[in-house]
This record gives sequence, C-alpha cells and structure tokens, in this order.
Amino acid sequence: MARIDVRVPTPDGECPASLHVPDSGGPAPAVIMFPDAGGPRETFSVMGDRLAAMGYVALVPDPYYRAGAWAPFDLATVFTDPDERARLTTLMQTFTPEAVDRDTGAFLDFLAARDEVTGEKVGITGYCMGGRASLVAAAKHPDRIGGAASFHGGGLAAADAPETPAALADRIQAKLYIAAAENDDSFPADQYERLDKALEAAGVDYTLVTYPAAHGFAVRDNPTHDADAEERHWAAMGELYAATLR
Repeated sequence: MARIDVRVPTPDGECPASLHVPDSGGPAPAVIMFPDAGGPRETFSVMGDRLAAMGYVALVPDPYYRAGAWAPFDLATVFTDPDERARLTTLMQTFTPEAVDRDTGAFLDFLAARDEVTGEKVGITGYCMGGRASLVAAAKHPDRIGGAASFHGGGLAAADAPETPAALADRIQAKLYIAAAENDDSFPADQYERLDKALEAAGVDYTLVTYPAAHGFAVRDNPTHDADAEERHWAAMGELYAATLR
C-alpha cells in the first residue's frame, strides 16, 4: 500500500490528511476515516493501510486542523491527566456538526478529483467522536455517502445537543453499521434507545449492536483495545462497503 501525505482545501483552511492507496494503485472506491478524540497518528495510519489492503482508497484527515499545530496525545494518560484532558476537550469542541459538514464536502470533492478513486458513492467510518461525525456526515451529504459506520461513537442521540445523528436520521440515505460499547457513558442506554427509534422511524437501513467490549475497543493504542472486537469491526466494515460501494 502507498501512503501519501496530502493537504485538502476546505472552507476553513487546508486540512492535513493521509491518503492510503491499494497496491494496485486503483482506481478503487474511497472511504473517509475519522479518527477518535486522540486525532490522527500512526495507529490510524495503520488502519488506513488496512482499508487499502481491503481494496479501498482511505482518507484519514486531521479533524483538529483549525487549531493549528497541536502536540500529539498519549492515549494511555490523556484521560487521567487533567491538563491533557482539558486540552483534548478544547480541541474536540472545534469539531462541530457544522465543521463536519464543511469538511466532508471538501473531502468528497477532493476524492472525486483523484485518479486513484472510482465510484459515485463514498464510504465513511469513525471512532469515538469520529463515529458521531461519520453519521452526521451521512446525514449532511446523503446523495454521496453510500455506507457509514460508527464504532464506540459518543453523543449519538444526546437530548441536549444540536444536530445529533438521531436528530438528523430522516436525512440519512446510506446503509449504516453502528457498534456501541458496553457500559459507555458517552452512549448510554437512553441514547441507544433514542437512536434506534429515530432510525427505525426514518426508514434507514441500519444495524445497531453492542459489542461486549469497552469504549475504544477497535483502536490498538487505546488502553481498552479488544482484539476480538477489533477483528469483528473490520469484518463488519468489509461487509458494509462490499454491499454499498462495489
């Protein structure tokens, strides 16, 4: 697989990203991969490589580019270090639903112009805050997103938050795969039920399941990584994109 460092023009500036291309060089269907709250790092570059090995062109963007240069986080300590957790929270607040909408439009245009990419529809996936972003993007760009996945996504149906995936369910046309984590304070039982009802009422083609693993299960440098759950999530993505992008 080839990794290409790119800069994607957006309405808010240039977004650094990595583009992961199959050994064939393409053309192949594209998938946007939104990182978790820790942002883009080697772990997600490896995940982009794996998507490329599955036959997709993967784009892994930096959702925090609006903040300028920022120091990488140590996932082993970021949530127990008060200063680092505050810094993380500040960066996360820049990735609003409006920002997701603008960025996704720019990413879709960028991919459409690449010789390595083929197909009318693009896939999208995300983890933690990126899981929420993936579903918001599917709602904001329903004619261009074919399949959307969310893994241990948080705030998917919060009652006090604007433009959650649950609130936008009637705009979604993509096929969805949503895997929650057990005992996840960022996506508790009331949100699970609210999202389930909203997607069903909107007639969305979706799968909503809970993996027997903790928040962060799919990401290898997360202290709560679960190898079995990670492999299950790769299999689920393979099935989703084979059904919607091929």
